[in-house]
Amino acid sequence: MAASIALKTFVGLRHSSPETNAITISKPAASPPRTHFRITASKSSPRVTGRNLRVAVIGGGPAGGSAAETLAKGGIETFLIERKMDNCKPCGGAIPLCMVGEFDLPLDIIDRRVTKMKMISPSNVAVDIGRTLKPHEYIGMVRREVLDAYLRDRAATAGATVINGLFLKMDLPQSKTAPYVLHYTDYNSKTGGSGEKKSLEVDAIIGADGANSRVAKGINAGDYEYAIAFQERIKIPDDKMKYYEDLAEMYVGDDVSPDFYGWVFPKCDHVAVGTGTVTHKGDIKKLQVATRLRARDKIQGGKIIRVEAHPIPEHPRPRRVLDRVALVGDAAGYVTKCSGEGIYFAAKSGRMCAEAIVEGSENGKRAVDESDLRVYLEKWDKTYWPTYKVLDILQKVFYRSNPAREAFVEMCADEYVQKMTFDSYLYKRVVPGNPLDDLKLAFNTIGSLVRANALTREMEKLNL
Repeated sequence: MAASIALKTFVGLRHSSPETNAITISKPAASPPRTHFRITASKSSPRVTGRNLRVAVIGGGPAGGSAAETLAKGGIETFLIERKMDNCKPCGGAIPLCMVGEFDLPLDIIDRRVTKMKMISPSNVAVDIGRTLKPHEYIGMVRREVLDAYLRDRAATAGATVINGLFLKMDLPQSKTAPYVLHYTDYNSKTGGSGEKKSLEVDAIIGADGANSRVAKGINAGDYEYAIAFQERIKIPDDKMKYYEDLAEMYVGDDVSPDFYGWVFPKCDHVAVGTGTVTHKGDIKKLQVATRLRARDKIQGGKIIRVEAHPIPEHPRPRRVLDRVALVGDAAGYVTKCSGEGIYFAAKSGRMCAEAIVEGSENGKRAVDESDLRVYLEKWDKTYWPTYKVLDILQKVFYRSNPAREAFVEMCADEYVQKMTFDSYLYKRVVPGNPLDDLKLAFNTIGSLVRANALTREMEKLNL
């Protein structure tokens, strides 16, 4: 059953060009006919006269690009504002298999298809992961500058107006039907590097402008705890790059991060080496050095070609919707604990929010209000809250000490654990387990934690 579902994911996948590791970005195909969603708008919602509903999307990452495309296809007059068109976010770049089919991504924007992973413990015990993957299954590795640009181009093809601009602030409406007034610096014009100050009136706003979201500040969405991610792109010799052809590595230990992990992920012609932390932000460069040291034999002779750092949210914001403004992606706080995954959830939240606006507005013919945007929020929480909660618990249990991390790596060697983990990750669905195997896993987990606690006590005695 699981195999049949997996194969259905690939129905209709397209190769936009022969598979290659070229840096060029695929040009999106001509936009399909506009999508008409099920109509759910209230009869009392006022009709928009003389034009269609006008929505601004602030931020052009996976969340913003997906939202803008969905809005434009649904008959909404759409504006997408993004400052850094070549943005290279310090992101591991892993995407689940289901995203390729669900978002109709061309295969040539995927740098690497990872089919093997190594989980490496604080004591450098390495566990090979990937034995349960089927021949067609893999984790996609992308560069954010390539993926983001592709999704923005596709939104433009669908009819969205893409503005190279810096969003500054917004004036809130004085009545239920009054517009929001956005103020931004437009860099599309020929005024030089300083840009041109402009304003734009819109009926609704989707904030997809990342962890430091100005849209979130504009609606007093509240703060959240955040991690700092630090990443170096390293060009390594060809013989060493061959080792990472279809392999990714994850390092755990207090040396690389007291509350997260370090990584070496393969890209088109280089590797991305990085780490992250919430609790020791001031030590991020020291943690990065430790990550390089753990991987030194495999990246020796490499040259750092780019250094990136960025905040990563640790939990959803207290407020994600207010009136006709909604937050998606990192702006909303949609990054998972334990794994740090965010790309799929960003794109998915952007699409879900846009779908709620299209449906609530009858394809742009009626005004929307907060109740329409809350349809997206309720659907999101119902679908993904359990995933976030489980990963939060796993991080608290297994990332709290080196002995606990040793137990975690030990668990990862179990084939049943690998199967359940990959099936859940690749297809973003809860996979029913085998009761006997679940019971065995529970006993093994308890055993690993008992050994970890015993080891912790012994280490504490040695430190006295």
